[in-house]
Amino acid sequence: MMYSGGGGGGGNWHMRHVDGDIDDDGTRLYDQRVIIRLIGYLGPYRREVALAMIGVLVYAAATVAIPVLIRIAIDDYIEKGDLSGLNFLGIVFGAVIAVHYASNYSHQVILARVGQLVVYDLRRDLFAHLQRLSMSFHNRNKVGSVMSRAQNDVYQLQEFMDILVTSLADLLSVVGILGVMLAVNWRLTLLSLATLPLLIVIIAVWQRFARPAYFRVRVAISRVNASLAENLDGVRIVQSMNRQETNYERFDDLNHQHLDTNLVAQRLSASLMPTVEVFMSFGLAATIVFGGQMVLTGTILIGVLVQFALYIQRFFDPIRMLTMQFTQLQRAMASGARVFDLLDIEPDLRDAPDAIELPPIEGAVRFENVSFAYSPGKPVLHDINLDIAPGQTIALVGKTGAGKTTMAALLSRFFDVDSGRLTIDGHDVRDVTRDSLAHQMGIVLQEPFQFSGTIRENIAYRHEEASDEDVERAAKAVGIHDHIMSLPDGYNTEMQERGANMSVGQRQLISFARALAADPRIIILDEATANVDTHTERMIQDAIGKLLHGRTAVVIAHRLSTIRNADQIVVMDHGRIVENGTHDELIALGGLYAKQYELHRGLALAGVKRVDAPANEFDDEVSEAAPA
Repeated sequence: MMYSGGGGGGGNWHMRHVDGDIDDDGTRLYDQRVIIRLIGYLGPYRREVALAMIGVLVYAAATVAIPVLIRIAIDDYIEKGDLSGLNFLGIVFGAVIAVHYASNYSHQVILARVGQLVVYDLRRDLFAHLQRLSMSFHNRNKVGSVMSRAQNDVYQLQEFMDILVTSLADLLSVVGILGVMLAVNWRLTLLSLATLPLLIVIIAVWQRFARPAYFRVRVAISRVNASLAENLDGVRIVQSMNRQETNYERFDDLNHQHLDTNLVAQRLSASLMPTVEVFMSFGLAATIVFGGQMVLTGTILIGVLVQFALYIQRFFDPIRMLTMQFTQLQRAMASGARVFDLLDIEPDLRDAPDAIELPPIEGAVRFENVSFAYSPGKPVLHDINLDIAPGQTIALVGKTGAGKTTMAALLSRFFDVDSGRLTIDGHDVRDVTRDSLAHQMGIVLQEPFQFSGTIRENIAYRHEEASDEDVERAAKAVGIHDHIMSLPDGYNTEMQERGANMSVGQRQLISFARALAADPRIIILDEATANVDTHTERMIQDAIGKLLHGRTAVVIAHRLSTIRNADQIVVMDHGRIVENGTHDELIALGGLYAKQYELHRGLALAGVKRVDAPANEFDDEVSEAAPA
């Protein structure tokens, strides 16, 4: 069952929906929000960050000190022939090297650990947030696009944290080097770095071209992932309809777009690295030329010139490294904005601040003047009034788009009503917590879905408190127990992907047992027997009287065997209830239900064993009503 539509997310997420993608064409690649949010994740690790910063400062100081020691060795000891002083300085130099190594190693290990913990926390928060987002969000956006943000973009942030570890100390070293150079000889410093402003301008201009290029890479990989996920998920249909070649061509087109965008980005990245090398060479040449003149005129000593030459290389090294990593930094900034924008989406449905726990219910359901639309101006339900007594079974029937599945979605509280009230035992569903509502409700959808894990875990899914006896009781009730026991590991048999080690009917029975494991008071069956064979359907029908006894049941189905024994049959048309009564009453009424019944009988007599068309009136109406 696919629930679609519904209001958009809140927050500051400016989305551009392209074929269900959640890509953003306005994300700023240098967004201070990303840094601020990442810093917020550092809160629990303040002590580790403080220790790492001490290590960074010591490392930066040692980096700056090494050329100073070389200058002292040349000017104060080598030039004067002071061997004892040179030997002592050698010991000091060795100690500085040891401190340099120890501080570099310690701060990188600590910051790397903190970075991994931040990414761990971020991925955990993102997973929890995606679980809370309403059905309307998940149905608007392709799985591949969401996965791209949850996996690729988080991974990009992880690499960004790794780069941050190596870059932080280098940047502090640059500041220290510049300070010492200015203190030693500010004239030579200005001459050596005279071309630096021009390099900054070139990098600024380069970024204007790089930003859109790197963003296009993120959009392209998102579309590739979306296409891949869609084709893998629907591989059976693809193969059954021999669409492999067409789908391959479409995927290849998206993949080629990704290739082109990557090549453009790589060319831009490659163009910057030689530029930095050239400017470093200019800086070193200026140091040698102008510094050499100062040495010859006696303005500075030879050791100062060597010190400046070493500093120039160390000054441009971090710039060169950052240039090499600039592609990753650009991607990380874009990915960070995408991840945090996703986290900022407000769920369409949230518990009210004063929401209460739904007490144990009898199962009385009432729709009071309920109206609902997935998007403004396109109502799906109009002033629905319906009373369902505790323990009563009602069947919802009607043509495609009549509103049946929407009523089930509102009862499950996948959406909230636009006007009117929907109550359970007199409690407005908007006034109770969704968790307490879900605990007392079971849902079986048309498409059976099995999760990774054992059969026992699948049946007890979401109701971990269910005992082994509860699990087996539910399996026996739906008639799947004997088949499970015939498997080598019984209830401990691992479910294969998509439940491939079971038939469709058996997987549906597992879903049925899952819904019953916690003894729900309300059960919703949405075309639950549509994909099962006649034998499996008979197994369900044989058990359904016992299963639904004492429970309120809402059944959406097109098979007469499923609906004719319902206490009420509610006939819907264009979002309104047009008929309501038992099977015999509706036949006697001679209305829409009676005509459909006669059509079924006529087709059956003509030899059609299963009728999905032209009476395919029980499909999900959302596909027509919801926005594309």
